[in-house]
Amino acid sequence: MISVFNYPLYIFFAVLPSLAWLNFYLRKDNRPEPKRMILKVFFFGLIIVLPAIFLEIGIFKTIEEFSLSPSLLLFLNTFLGVALIEEVLKFLVIKEKVLSFPEFDEPVDAMIYSIVAALGFAAGENLLIFLPSKIILFREMLGISLLRFLGATFLHALCAAVFGFFIGLSFFKKEKMSGLVFLGLFLAILLHGTYNLAINKLKEDLKYLYLPIFLLVTVAILVSFGFKKLKTLKNY
Repeated sequence: MISVFNYPLYIFFAVLPSLAWLNFYLRKDNRPEPKRMILKVFFFGLIIVLPAIFLEIGIFKTIEEFSLSPSLLLFLNTFLGVALIEEVLKFLVIKEKVLSFPEFDEPVDAMIYSIVAALGFAAGENLLIFLPSKIILFREMLGISLLRFLGATFLHALCAAVFGFFIGLSFFKKEKMSGLVFLGLFLAILLHGTYNLAINKLKEDLKYLYLPIFLLVTVAILVSFGFKKLKTLKNY
């Protein structure tokens, strides 16, 4: 039986991966964003986990009604039922809460806020994993938190950084929702789905460990270059 006194500890370890990456990526901005806005975007990223769950369940059930092979079912569930839903919802947070914000005044801000929304979403996911749990050992909580830090939480940040980069590229365009933005969203969905498929291969055999690692490291390097590119679009 889970003691209510364990819940603060569960919450701490659930949000710790997001807070760690948040601290890392906020340092990428030479002109820090208002803390109130950071908290607001993080919070909205967190609460969209709830509609994401219902949408994903609905898509899973719809896809199951068709007579599909296991491999095709996995592919559709991964890309349509998870990657598409989650990346679009994170993107909508940016579209509705950031693009018209007066402090959104530099291209690199797009990547910063996109990552903040994604880390909020990851924190929401982690809370759903920890709170119903029967984990009672400190090392178990620490281990799961570390795995989420290196895997799923990092993935959410990178995917958001990808579409945030393309939003940043379109910063000086009159029409903010340009083709660049939708290209970025497509690439984020592709990255998310590919990573999830790689994780499924890893579950079959540990020899596939290199797949998700290679994907995360490669995209992390590209995201780093993305930050540098956007900073050149305005004098820092």
